Amino acid sequence: MKRKVVLSLRGTQTYEGQEPDVIELVTEGTMEFRDGGWDISYEESELTGLAGVTTTFRVEPGCVILERTGNLRSRMVFRKDVPHDSLYQMSFGTLMITVCAKYLFFDLVPDGGVIDLLYSIAIENNAAGTVDYHLDIRAK
Repeated sequence: MKRKVVLSLRGTQTYEGQEPDVIELVTEGTMEFRDGGWDISYEESELTGLAGVTTTFRVEPGCVILERTGNLRSRMVFRKDVPHDSLYQMSFGTLMITVCAKYLFFDLVPDGGVIDLLYSIAIENNAAGTVDYHLDIRAK
């Protein structure tokens, strides 16, 4: 059964030669346990620069999948120290993205929980930097 939740997301993107870019977002979303894992979804906004995109974190034992649909399409699979290649499809073109989780933690129960994810990212086989997500989920 889908449950309404409040999501507090803090994302820090650190790229070579640039100051870290920090996004903090509090939004409503949904949380559902199905097929042995959790789905946490929310609609992106102008604040994140991804209006028209739905983001879903799929949490399974030992794995987090970050999927975006809508104006941007991507599916990134995170397992600690295992690289994953995926396409990042935008309206103006597609990029090859390689991600590798350096830290992966989650603790989810029906009333909410937390997801922490730190990963390196390469764009078109060129190391680009790191992304650090902290997602706090609370039942509404």
